Parts: sequence; C-alpha cells; structure tokens
Amino acid sequence: MILPDEPKAQDVPKIIQPRNHKARVSVWADLTVDDLDRINESLNADHIKMVLADIFHLDDHKTSLKTGIVMDLYYYTLQFARENKFTKEQTSAFFSIVKKTHEICIETPFGNLDETFSFFKEMVLCHAVNRPPHSIELFTADQVRLITEYTVNSYFRHFKMYKYAFTPMVRLDLSINYVGIPPTPVPSEADEGEGEPAVEEPQVEEEPAEPEKTPEPESAARKELRGMIQTYLTEEIKKMKLSMDDQLKTTEELLSKKLDVAEGGGAKKGGRNSAKGGKKK
Repeated sequence: MILPDEPKAQDVPKIIQPRNHKARVSVWADLTVDDLDRINESLNADHIKMVLADIFHLDDHKTSLKTGIVMDLYYYTLQFARENKFTKEQTSAFFSIVKKTHEICIETPFGNLDETFSFFKEMVLCHAVNRPPHSIELFTADQVRLITEYTVNSYFRHFKMYKYAFTPMVRLDLSINYVGIPPTPVPSEADEGEGEPAVEEPQVEEEPAEPEKTPEPESAARKELRGMIQTYLTEEIKKMKLSMDDQLKTTEELLSKKLDVAEGGGAKKGGRNSAKGGKKK
C-alpha cells in the first residue's frame, strides 16, 4: 500500500547514463506527406507553428518556456529546409535528424556531447550513402555540408543551454557510516523542542567510560628508556646547533674576505686614477 505522502515510482525522474544510439533511416518517421502538405499550405509563421503544435502536442508553446524552445527548434529547422529547397523526403529526414539529436541530448543530465554529435554524424551518413537497407543516398555532398554547418552553428553551439533547460539538476546526497559507531538518528519535529536533553544524555553516559582507558603507571624500565631517548635527542640537537654555528662563521669569513678584496681593488683603482690625474696636471 502506497501512502499519499510517499512519491510514486512514476513521479521520480529516472537518471539515465550517457549511452550510444544506433542511427537508422528516418524518412517519414516524424513528418508524413500529409503533415508537410498542411505545413506548406501557407508561409505564415503562425500557421506553421499551429500545425506543428497540432502534430507534436505543443499547444502551450506561448506560455511554457520549454515548449516554446522546442517550437522554435522545429520551426527554424523547417525554414532552413525551405530556404535550401529540400524535397519533401529530404525535409522529413532532416527534421527527424534534428529532432532525434535533441531527444538524445536531453535524455540525461550528464554530459553527453560526444555521444550526441556522433549520433548526429551517423544519422547524416544514413541519408547520404547508398547502402540499402542500412542507408540511402538522399542528400548530396553539398547538402550534407549545409546540414552539418547549420546544425553545428544553431544547435551544438547552444548545447549547454538545451541541457540546462530540459534536464533536471543532479544532486548528490552523501552519507558516511563509521564502523563501530551507531548511525546518528534523524531529528524529527517533535524532538526539536527537546533537543538539549536528548543531546546531553548520551554525553553523560560516554564521559564515565573515559577513565576506564586511563594508562597504567610507567614501569622503571619504561622510565629509563624515556630518559635515554631524551638524552640522545638533546645531544643531537647540540650537535646540530654547533654545525649551524660553524657554517655561519665560515659564511661570514668568506663574505668579509670578498668585501676586503672588493674594497682593496677599489682603493688601488682610485690610486691609479689619482696618479694619472697628477701626471696630466
């Protein structure tokens, strides 16, 4: 029995990992001949969007942000096919390529750019190479170039925007259980008013257990060992200080010698210059 407050299985979104999809021929898969005839009845944007809303159930495209994005994606895909004078078969196939690419993009909140782009390329090849029944030669090489450039510039450049708008945010809830320590109980609303006594009681119980772990008094052998270690460390520290002092004295002597040489050289140079100056006079 499912309680009213508990979420049902269909209400919980299922997180799908990125995966590879197999491309297949998609002529008349999403737009049939009748659908294209209805769309081509008028060049008015409102008429085209009305037909698309009727076919794909996008009636709330004027009020819903997500539905409006999908409507714009479908509408401009058809406009591109019309501007490049695609046939009905080519328009239907190109529309399905864009639609299925978008569906794969938003099927998972995780990053799947590589998988989506690989599927898009395979879908284009399925409609550009004559290899029945796996693929058909529907688009020419120039049309393949146009389709690729348009989809990359209009869709894949805004890939993160589509991902942000259509996929749920992934949230990580991390819980850690330590071995030997009971799990912390989840606080309830009834316990909030009596939170202080509930916290103090386990602390009072744990405090008497601490004296049980007090270390035993050291034995004579342990004290002797401790004294030997301290004596050894003291001698080593003295040796380190003496070596440091010797190094400092040596460094000071070298610096003083260099300074004496530099000053003596300067005096000699000065004397020569003065002597030369005297001769010139």
